[in-house]
Amino acid sequence: MSDDNLKAIRERIDALDEQLQQLISERARCAQEVAQAKLRDDANAEFYRAEREAEVLRRVMERNAGPLSDEEMARLFREVMSACLALERKMTIAFLGPEGTFTEAAALKHFGHSIDTLALTTIEEVFRAVEAGEAPYGVVPVENSTEGVVSHTLDRFMQSPLQICGEVELRIHQHFMAQGGTLADVRRVYSHRQSLAQCREWLQANLAGVERVAVNSNAEAARLAAAEAGAGAIASGVAAELYGLQVLAHNIEDEPDNTTRFLVIGRRATPPSGNDKTSLLVSTRNKPGALYRLLEPLARNAISMTRIESRPSRRGMWDYVFFVDIEGHAEEAAVAAALKELGEEAMLLTVLGSYPKSVL
Repeated sequence: MSDDNLKAIRERIDALDEQLQQLISERARCAQEVAQAKLRDDANAEFYRAEREAEVLRRVMERNAGPLSDEEMARLFREVMSACLALERKMTIAFLGPEGTFTEAAALKHFGHSIDTLALTTIEEVFRAVEAGEAPYGVVPVENSTEGVVSHTLDRFMQSPLQICGEVELRIHQHFMAQGGTLADVRRVYSHRQSLAQCREWLQANLAGVERVAVNSNAEAARLAAAEAGAGAIASGVAAELYGLQVLAHNIEDEPDNTTRFLVIGRRATPPSGNDKTSLLVSTRNKPGALYRLLEPLARNAISMTRIESRPSRRGMWDYVFFVDIEGHAEEAAVAAALKELGEEAMLLTVLGSYPKSVL
């Protein structure tokens, strides 16, 4: 390519950058106008609309013609939307901390980077912070594709009035890190118990016999490793940067498609977005055919069930409740009909929330 052609392309890029900047500023001004209109009607107006953002991002991906991937294009729009929303009212999002956890990464993926984050030490604290109004939303892990359900999160829903307002799926890449040196210098490994399990084969092959210590989060593991000679941690690349650790091995998870699903929790129900999921808490009498009769209304109304988990109810020995995810929104006619039938059969039926399916 000649210098003249290259110069012409760069000038075209500069012109497009100027147009983009003008359009982003115009969008931000529109967001401010929306905020002013809402505040005139209600001083406590809700600015974040999960269903609206999901619709916008789905349309972005549908009309994307490349060369950027659908996910990359949607991620760019997510950040524009996040910045514009912050002009209306900046949100604080609670998450399972400390800084550098995968839960923080999930919060930023869902809400964008123009938020304030509130790092808390346990899942229970995240629920309490949202219940008390310290943050309008929180993000907690609920299941991993290789290690299964996060029981603390499900158990907390049995006591909490909060709604599930959204979900985030995050591809998990685990790295082994330490202050320096080599794997031969490591005498202790810190990590969350889920991560220790997700990297079981790698640990056995490379650090067999080394003590493994489960802690509350991978970021906490990185913090401990940074303060202790001879200690290593399994955590994210962000955690390595935050705590000044050297990554000795990359992508050590046993399953390359290792993914964790997170839930967004809040105090308000989410209206339909057009592509939703509903989570239920169900209890039934312990008698033959009870589970079959619980699921029958879903089949009768052509409702697809995507997940079912059982947990001890804590009300008596061998008494269980079921957590069920189904396709659709509770306000849709078929789902509403199924829930009505299900409520007549179940001892307990709680709709934990209807929310947009993960877009990114």
